[in-house]
Amino acid sequence: MESSIISQQTLSSAVIPAVSPEEAELKLKRRHLAKLEQDLAENELELSTLKGELHLFERRYHLVVGAKYTELDEVKAQILELASRLYPRSDEFRAGAESARERAQGSAKATEDCESDSSANEVFKPSEDLKKLFREVAKKIHPDLASVEKEKKHRHELMAKLNQAYDRLDEEAIREVLLEWEAGHQPEKNVTLGTQLVKIVRQVAQVKKRLDRIEEERVEIENSGMYQLMKKYASAEKTGSDLLEEMATSVDEKIDSIKSKVRDLAGEFD
Repeated sequence: MESSIISQQTLSSAVIPAVSPEEAELKLKRRHLAKLEQDLAENELELSTLKGELHLFERRYHLVVGAKYTELDEVKAQILELASRLYPRSDEFRAGAESARERAQGSAKATEDCESDSSANEVFKPSEDLKKLFREVAKKIHPDLASVEKEKKHRHELMAKLNQAYDRLDEEAIREVLLEWEAGHQPEKNVTLGTQLVKIVRQVAQVKKRLDRIEEERVEIENSGMYQLMKKYASAEKTGSDLLEEMATSVDEKIDSIKSKVRDLAGEFD
């Protein structure tokens, strides 16, 4: 009986090989990397969502308020040009008129781009399924999981396409990114244990670095003037106010005031 138990134990140890320290370390690092990949995909999703919300608000701002500032800069340029004719020795009026014209052209271009964008009046509200799909694709294609520079460049291109598709809430385009990745991706074969360990250590370091950059970018966005305006707009909307329309009305009043001055200056010049 005792010899039978010993034989079974011997057989069991022969069937189940001992795990080497390197293999155990690789298993631990894979678990760590899998957790980091999940965090990375979630943080990329949050950042892309933040950008999408801000992008939509910025388009709305240019449509409602930006067009008014274009007109305001135009009338400012007119009054400065008239002033430079009244005072031809003043370079300040001439330079101010040129600057106002440049601002008007820039804001006019931004407004024109928004008018041609059919999504400018939509609400940026990605579904949970779309978010899930974004995470899935991001985990597979993320540039910071690349092991060589050529692969990293390709992943960067795919990640840019993913973010652009998500910004448009375009599920089909996101799936196309995934198909493009799967069509060109070839898993590594016959990789030694040591090479796998080195690769995972590098990936962990790259992912941690990217997580830090995401946080920095998020803080930078949230400190921007447009984001602060978006927050004020959201707060005002809860009380039934439309902050952008109020801003547009205020700019209209400035335009009327400057137009009156232009008429006065024109009369004085004549």
